[in-house]
Amino acid sequence: MILALTLDAIWSVLEDVKDPEIPAVSVVEMGIVRDVAIEGNRVIVTITPTFSGCPALQVMQEDVISRVRQLGVTEVETRIVLSPPWTTEWITEEARAKLRSVGLAPPPHHTGDLSLALMEMVACPYCGSKNTSVRNTFGPTLCRAIFYCNACQQPFEQFKPL
Repeated sequence: MILALTLDAIWSVLEDVKDPEIPAVSVVEMGIVRDVAIEGNRVIVTITPTFSGCPALQVMQEDVISRVRQLGVTEVETRIVLSPPWTTEWITEEARAKLRSVGLAPPPHHTGDLSLALMEMVACPYCGSKNTSVRNTFGPTLCRAIFYCNACQQPFEQFKPL
């Protein structure tokens, strides 16, 4: 057992691990980190990537291990769990506000009914107008779409509801 180490301390340092594709938010705020456990001298961090083929998965794992090791832990394991699959419902309200602050419209809450979420008008993260139109359903990553605000004439991306 690592005597001076607490789960709160581990969760705290994990808040510093940024999402490699959206550095304004942490992997904790995105709901990617699902669990933290201390087993003897080993820390186990369970993560669920946003997509099973997430290209940033290895970077996230390395960053998680590096940050936890800064607490003096030598044995750190990341476990990848794909079930239940990640959902945008796991994104915290703080992260949603941070996404808006960097010009990325957060996904709507959907409580599992994606058909309704996909029909919702997307509010512009710059001016709040819902007078927006989709320009491309595929943005720079699989999880984003490109929109245009007809009110403030700003292009922006939306994190797709999943």
